[in-house]
This record gives sequence, structure tokens and C-alpha cells, in this order.
Amino acid sequence: MKLSLPVILFLLLTGSCVMCQGNDSLLTRLNNTLGKKKEFDEAKLTRIANLKKELRNAGNTDLVLKYDVCLKLYNEYKSFNYNEAFNYAQKLQQIGHLLNDPTKIAYSRIKLGFILLSSGMFKETFDSLKTVNVQLLDTAARREYYFLTARTYYDLADFDKDNYYTPIYNSRAEKYIDSATRLCTINSFDYIYYKGLKSLKRGHIDTAVTNLKLLMDQHRLIDHQFAVTTSTLSDIYIRKNQPDAAINLLIQAAIADVKSSTKEAAAMTNLAQLLHEQGDVRNAYTFIKAARDDADYYGARQRKIQVSAILPIIAGERISYVEQQRKVLFLYASLLTLLAIVVVVFAVIIYKQLQKLKQADKVIQDTNHDLQESIKKLNEANRIKEEYIGYFFNLIAEYINKLDKFKRSVDNKLVTKRFDDIHKLIDNIDLAKEREELFINFDKAFLKLFPNFIIEYNALFGKENHIKLLPQQLLNTDLRIFALIRLGITDTEKIAHILEYSVNTIYNYRARIKGKSNIPNEEFEHKIMAIKAV
Repeated sequence: MKLSLPVILFLLLTGSCVMCQGNDSLLTRLNNTLGKKKEFDEAKLTRIANLKKELRNAGNTDLVLKYDVCLKLYNEYKSFNYNEAFNYAQKLQQIGHLLNDPTKIAYSRIKLGFILLSSGMFKETFDSLKTVNVQLLDTAARREYYFLTARTYYDLADFDKDNYYTPIYNSRAEKYIDSATRLCTINSFDYIYYKGLKSLKRGHIDTAVTNLKLLMDQHRLIDHQFAVTTSTLSDIYIRKNQPDAAINLLIQAAIADVKSSTKEAAAMTNLAQLLHEQGDVRNAYTFIKAARDDADYYGARQRKIQVSAILPIIAGERISYVEQQRKVLFLYASLLTLLAIVVVVFAVIIYKQLQKLKQADKVIQDTNHDLQESIKKLNEANRIKEEYIGYFFNLIAEYINKLDKFKRSVDNKLVTKRFDDIHKLIDNIDLAKEREELFINFDKAFLKLFPNFIIEYNALFGKENHIKLLPQQLLNTDLRIFALIRLGITDTEKIAHILEYSVNTIYNYRARIKGKSNIPNEEFEHKIMAIKAV
């Protein structure tokens, strides 16, 4: 019976809708399961705590018991936390050496290899596996060794994606799978799964699907086995360009991973990527963050790199999605605003008037504050001018009196032709003492205006760099330089001239002092200028 085109389209659309509804239901389940993630992790941590207690109680005498408990702890950690699992893999080797048991040493190296591979450390994995003497292993351990080696080659082939090396690694992996499956029961999980994996890598898709579906339909799988199976099957559907079926399987795998507290898992990352491609940005962002948290917790290098490559893209899309939602909401808000346009217009007018009044008030306050500050500065400047004008008038008057006495004395000696006395009179002039008196008078006048200058100056330095003056000393050179700066004399050449130093010396003084202070050099002189006069 032929179906008409409309009927075919209807069946395709309804089938697609059923698949989408199924995925929506599973996505809800996954989000609910993620909400209980802490509970699953706490249950695992409780088991781990009990095992650690058992390990402590075992003491150092019963090494066989310690080995068994460390192995249980390793199994709890191997897909949960890399560092802890690595630690217990090392302990297994140490106990194996203490027992002088080559079989246990070899088995512990297999466990170490699994952890190294889970973290993406291929070279280290091969190094560990190469040290294993397969002849020492029992059937189960030998089977585990072969499967792990096969997985290492497969993962390396997928990582390289090289036309030359990838086929070589896949071929080596197949040989190890063949060795391992010969040691398996035909209906066991490992036998069926790895046969399916081998078919998948060879490109025999239908055979791989048959094996993997057989596991899902006819075997009671634990959560981790179920997650591994569904993840592998999802990869097939991705290759067949059936994203909805792949998403369905990856959701189930992710749920199983969360329930089993498996942090070393790719299902959540792959699911986020597919959902992003399908346009479900919200869920994609939620799941890629969960995958990142798991990768960080476990410490898997390779998984971190994968997540880091995808996370920014999805995060960017989510921002765009949120922005689109914001625009939609803005449109709705605009339509609602139109209904009350008159009220809004009046509200805006009133608001603007209030804002103008506030701004005007602020301008008045700021202007008033600036005026107050200007008045304070002017008063301070006037006070400084008054003090120093009086100081210099007195000083000049004293020097005029001294010059007058000197002149009359010289005139008198010239009249009496006592020329030797004139030389003695000139020799008695002590310029250094005169300069020292000038500085003392300056110091007194300055400290009268700025009595707290030394205290506030020292506050700019650490205790070890505080100025410590000699008895009877008012200011030293360091303080005088910045006293002149506080009075507004900032030019280095002028300061050098006043203090009878070279320009370079004054420059070096200023640089050295600023370098010792607790504040940035460019702010130091601003702090000096902020010292208030009384």
C-alpha cells in the first residue's frame, strides 16, 4: 500500500514530536537527578569514610586486610577523585612490596594504569602497564589488563585522529580485545560490550548496535555499566546523524553517572554539546557547568580540556539567549507602557523636574563646599603671608641695623686710617652663623604656623624612617625642603638656592625621601600640601 506525501509528512512529524516529548521528559528527570547529586555524593563519601575507618582499625600487622580495604577504597575513588584513587593505587603497590607478593604488585599497577588513562596521561599509562608481568595474574586480572590496554590504544587513536597512527592503534587495541574476550564468559557484560566496541571501531555499525542493545535489553546492568553502554550507543547515533536518539541515550547515561557519583564521565559534556547544536541553550549551559564541576572535582586533565573548549561557546550562546529574552520582555513592557502613556509622561516630567532640582541643589552644595574650601585656603595663605612678611621685615630690619653699624665702624676706621682693624672687622663676620640664625628664624616662624608638621610628616613613613631631631634642633634639611614646598616653593632650583645646596643634591634629597615613604611617590607632595596650618 502506497502512502501519500501528506501522510508520510504527518508520520515523520508525529514521530519527531514523540521523540522530542520523550527527550523533554528525560531532561526533566536529569535536572531532578542533578538536584539530588549532593545526596548521591554524600552516600559515596559515607561508604568511603567507613572504609577508611576499617583501614585505620586494621593497623600495620594485617597487611592482607589492608590491601583488600585499600582496593575497595580505590574502587570507590577510581571514577570519583583522581588524586585519591592515585594515592590508593600507590598504597596497593607499597603493601604488595611489603607482602613480597608479585601478583598483588602487578595487579596494583593495572589499577594505577586505569587512573592515569582516566586523567588523559597516555604515556604514563603505557609506562605502568609495561611493568606488569601478565603471567603472574589470575584470569580475572589478566582479562582486566587486556581490556585496559585495549581501551588505552582506542583512546589514543581517538585523541590523535591521525590517518597514519590511528589505524595502527586501533589494530593493536583489537588484538588485546581478542585476548581479553577469550577469557570471558560468552554472555558476560565485558564480552558483549567489547565485541560491540570492536565492531564499532571497525565500522561495522549494525553489529555494534546489536551487541549494545542486547546488553540494554537482556542484562541487568549496574548504573556505571548502563552509562558506558548508552554513551557508546549514542556515539553510533551521532555518526548516523540521529541527534534525537543520541540525546535520549546520553540523558540516560548522565542520569546513571549522577546516581553512581561518577565524575570521570563524558556523557554530560557530549549531551551539552548536542543540546547546544539543537538550540536548547538553557539546558546545554546547565549540563556543561555540571560537567565542568565534575571534571574539576575528579581532576581529569583531558576532560577539563574538552569542557573548557565547549563551555565558552555555550556560555556565549546563553548570554545571547538571555539577551533575546530580555528584548522580548522589553517589547511586552513597551506594549503595556503604551496603555498608561499619559501617566508615564507626567511621571517622567515630574521625575525630571525633581532630578533638576536635586542637581541644582547638588551644584549649590558643591559650590558652597568649594567656596568654603577656597576661603579656608585663602585664610591659610593670608596667615602664612602675614607671618612671613612680618618675619622678613624684622629680619631685614635687623640686617639693616647690622649693616649700618658695620658701615659707621668702617667709616670711622677709614677716617683714622686704621686699615688693619677694617680687615679684622671683616674677618669677624661669620656667614655660617648668620645662615644658621636665618634657618633658626625660618624654622621658628614655620613651626609657629604648622606646629603639627613634624608629626604629620612622620606619619607618612614607617617607624624606622621617622625623623629624630637633635636636642634644641627645630628642623633638619629633610624637613626644611618640604617645609618650603608646603609654603608653595616647589621649584628645585629655588629650594637649592635658599638652602645653599646644589640642584642635584636637592633633587636626590626629594627622591630619597619619597622612596622611603609608605605612599606612592606621585602622591607624596600632595600629602605634604594637605598638612594644615593652625
